[in-house]
Amino acid sequence: MTLKKIFIDTNIQSHPETERICRRLDLPAERVDDPVSLYQWINSAADPVSRGKQVLYLTWNKGGFLKPCPGTREYTCCDYQILHVASFCTMDCSYCILQSYFHPPLLQFFVNREDLDAELTMLFQKEAISRVGTGEFTDSLIWERWTDLTGYLVSRFSAQDKAVLELKTKTVNIERLNGLDHRRKTILSWSLNTPDVMKREERGTASLEARLAAAARCQQWGYPLAFHFDPMVIYAGCETDYRQVVKQLFQLILPENIVWISLGTFRFMPALKPLISQRFPKSKIVYGEFITGLDNKMRYFKPLRIALYRKMVDWIRSAAPEVTVYFCMEDSEVWEKTMGFVPPPDGGLGRMLDSSAIKICELTP
Repeated sequence: MTLKKIFIDTNIQSHPETERICRRLDLPAERVDDPVSLYQWINSAADPVSRGKQVLYLTWNKGGFLKPCPGTREYTCCDYQILHVASFCTMDCSYCILQSYFHPPLLQFFVNREDLDAELTMLFQKEAISRVGTGEFTDSLIWERWTDLTGYLVSRFSAQDKAVLELKTKTVNIERLNGLDHRRKTILSWSLNTPDVMKREERGTASLEARLAAAARCQQWGYPLAFHFDPMVIYAGCETDYRQVVKQLFQLILPENIVWISLGTFRFMPALKPLISQRFPKSKIVYGEFITGLDNKMRYFKPLRIALYRKMVDWIRSAAPEVTVYFCMEDSEVWEKTMGFVPPPDGGLGRMLDSSAIKICELTP
């Protein structure tokens, strides 16, 4: 999607970051006294999601930047911390939960960096290891053309030894990462899928080959890497396709540079189904063998998930026996039948990922 207009919260219209972004974008701008009118305008469109991707709302984060990952107690959570620097995305994936998560779906960037800086200072004073990422509510690298956010974050994390920053993306916007003094405290990570899924379900994203090539360049620049096969989609021939993706991954990336690889199959809240059908009429992604999970999300029938997971774990371990592989929001039975173990309760998965970060990102335990 191409940005067409900027909306500016009157509370931050004279903020230095607001002025910098407006100069870089050089787009028509409109001041917003009451965001409700903006929200109503977005929701009045025939396709609010598309309209929300074409405008940028510059505002301030009133609720704090650091948030715990919204996991559910029914499935094993990794105790990740979300750095909420922005919302929504310019790319357009059929399965994206952000289409129905935000009301309205609107591209927002929070300019109050002084508050972000204060929260990071408090985080870095803690004794515990912290794993932090910006890719939960937005794509981490879509902001590269408009802001200096990434350079700022890389610099802040490089100056301490207790936390790692994960930047998750489906883009190849990596040029400004070259030459930064990251001290291996920033992990560059890519969501991966099969070319078939990317073509059918991921509008405006970089190809598999482009993502892996970008990862290889970041590897040359000394960055630790991570990869997320999530959401994996089950379709005729998918096993052959996913095996090929794993093969291509390890043709370019050294296992010792990978902090972790996550696996997760497609799951969705029921409210997302009609939205996908409306916006992606050719998509068949919601017509698999689904049942209602413990978190009320629709999930593939468990034996189907386990069968695919077992093969993915085997393929990854054959190429990289020491790489940390984990599931995003799966239950104990899935862990036991695919990995051969279950992370201990009360933070066992989190401690497992902390150990990987300590080893590869050179943190101080």
